Amino acid sequence: MITDETLYRRYLEGDESGLTALMERYGNSLTFYINGYLHDINDAEDLMIEAFAYLTVKKPPIRENFKAYLYKTARHLALRFVAKNRLRRCFGFEDLGQEPESGSLIEEVIQTEERNRILHLCMEQLNPDYREALYLVYFENMRHAQAADVMRKSEKQVADLVYRGKRSLRIRLEQEGITGAEY
Repeated sequence: MITDETLYRRYLEGDESGLTALMERYGNSLTFYINGYLHDINDAEDLMIEAFAYLTVKKPPIRENFKAYLYKTARHLALRFVAKNRLRRCFGFEDLGQEPESGSLIEEVIQTEERNRILHLCMEQLNPDYREALYLVYFENMRHAQAADVMRKSEKQVADLVYRGKRSLRIRLEQEGITGAEY
């Protein structure tokens, strides 16, 4: 698999397919990340496009991890949008549901959907910093250093947020009757 940095370098050298591949790779997940701030999927899609448009117009030299840079840009755009529109909502998880595989038994599907609903409910009750750190580390598979760059915190702070977030989430899940879940 070609690295993000290689694709971006190709784009900077004139190969438009590099940016297209990056948009295909991160478009949907970036939209869901932004939607956590806005709670409006249409505005989130617009800001995702704006994040990639920024790369197209400015062509910034990225000296760090491309994914972290992209998410940091998207976070900045989302926070600016929220401030501009006076939205006071925090990061959310309501649009992260996945469709079940066609071969699943209906009981398994219902049980999985119920567990996901409870997980999302419990995630929404977390401190917004815990929620964002958990999302970046576990849903976006970022290392703590990358998440720290996106959140503008130290790596130690992100590690602490993840630890506290997992502990808080475990307590909330147990209150909802889900025990023995792996973290």
